[in-house]
Amino acid sequence: MNRYMSLIAVVEDDASIRKLILYALKNNGYETCGFGCGADFFQALTTQSPDLVLLDIMLPDMDGVEILRRLREAGPTARTPVMMITAMGTEFDKVNALDSGADDYMTKPFGVMEMLSRVRALLRRVAPVGEEASEEGAVLSEDGVELDTRRRMVRVDGEEVSLAYKEFELLHYFLQNKGIVLSREQLMQKVWGFDYEGESRTVDMHIKTLRQKLGRCGELIHTVRGVGYKLEGRGKSA
Repeated sequence: MNRYMSLIAVVEDDASIRKLILYALKNNGYETCGFGCGADFFQALTTQSPDLVLLDIMLPDMDGVEILRRLREAGPTARTPVMMITAMGTEFDKVNALDSGADDYMTKPFGVMEMLSRVRALLRRVAPVGEEASEEGAVLSEDGVELDTRRRMVRVDGEEVSLAYKEFELLHYFLQNKGIVLSREQLMQKVWGFDYEGESRTVDMHIKTLRQKLGRCGELIHTVRGVGYKLEGRGKSA
């Protein structure tokens, strides 16, 4: 279905918050649809897929993180940007959501202008990093890590590793720039698709979970104090 406006789904059980978000989005030119529970949201997905999902974690019928994981499994929503909007603001909650495939995480209470800025940023990211080069150099590797862009598959020492969407994009960008120091600003711009606005924790938490999933190869991602990160093979660092 062709659309001239982005369709944004808001899954939030608090009616007042849901109405506020929908009102702000509509006033800024977006098509919207609101849902008070996960069941209604999934029913709507059978007829149309949104361009962006704003998703609460604490819902009456199912956990928002579980909804997120189901969205990421397969089908048209596997790569749909998802921003979690929740009162659960601990580092564990954020890491859990980001590790499950969330693209962004905003804690209640929040400002409408901040929300709109984040929405615009997520919608600017339409294609995954490096898609233009996917036909050339489809398999990237470094010191035990192998990334297949066509299959969206990662192997470490021959064993397949499951990465969340942003973790895959981060690793892809690192492998495209082996040995190059990448600032948090660059990572935010290239992987998240928006300008750096003090969200260093978003980058840091994704790096942390990516390292954990890469196991022994996690040490290939080096922290460059005061600057950012770089990926470099063992024995290559100065």
